[in-house]
Amino acid sequence: MYDVVALGELLIDFTYVGKSEFGMSLFEQNPGGAPANVLCLLANMGKKTAFIGKVGSDMHGSFLRDTLADRNIDVHGLIIDENVFTTLAFVELTDDGERRFSFARKPGADTQITSGELNMDILRNTRIFHIGSLSLTDEPARSATLDAIHVAREAGAIISYDPNYRAPLWSSEQEAVSRMRSVLPYVDIIKISGEEAELITGEVEPELATGALISSGILCAVVTLGTDGAIVRINDELSRVTAVKCDAVDTTGAGDAFWGGFLYKLLEKGKHPNGLTLDDAHDCAVFANACAALCVQKRGAIPAMPGLYEVVTL
Repeated sequence: MYDVVALGELLIDFTYVGKSEFGMSLFEQNPGGAPANVLCLLANMGKKTAFIGKVGSDMHGSFLRDTLADRNIDVHGLIIDENVFTTLAFVELTDDGERRFSFARKPGADTQITSGELNMDILRNTRIFHIGSLSLTDEPARSATLDAIHVAREAGAIISYDPNYRAPLWSSEQEAVSRMRSVLPYVDIIKISGEEAELITGEVEPELATGALISSGILCAVVTLGTDGAIVRINDELSRVTAVKCDAVDTTGAGDAFWGGFLYKLLEKGKHPNGLTLDDAHDCAVFANACAALCVQKRGAIPAMPGLYEVVTL
């Protein structure tokens, strides 16, 4: 039995690292992709994980597969496809560590996984099944994601969701909102940033956004607010969690580190989300904030995911 299985994008983040001696921009090859980032943090903390997705049969795909395997993440559900190219994201950093993205994904391998390529044995044997929203942008990955949710849910898995809005990957904001909302009826726990919370719920205030998510049937809703910490809601109760102060170098993967940390603590508590108290959820978010703070102090996503010792000694 796996602790967490994730499905979605596995890609290269080419992160800006300065100029060459000739004045040309330099980008560093960093492994990434939100669902994979979450798994890497969990694997660093000793949890049993598996990834389901697709990369190209190219130098980047091989690098990504090896990156996950080296971290003891099961890659039997990772498809290597010689007909498509591994997705690439070029990440430009501002002076305060924030990001601007440019994608090479027309199509990218991550959008091309089909329902017939899903590893059903993995999906039916996990405590938590985690997805993002980028696998909902295009077919056939969209249908494969929905099918995977149904298989894992019927087998008793907790469904975890972290919607991630990247405007260049959608034909319109309206389509993005519709697709990102489409999986909410199947979700048990959700982590969402302030921006995505407003998009999906229509509520500007994060407290009201968590209320809307709970009203839709979700058992535990978390809105992350960057340096302002996070808001956690269980039923009609909510709690605000203070962020850990630190100097950010690169915020890539911060939300994934947060959610990986949250899922780790949830697993450690051994509770289904329908049995979580507000104190439980608050405790998970405190640990998650520490994970995010450690992540942003390094460049890249997967290479920056902390381990358990780093978090408990922070």
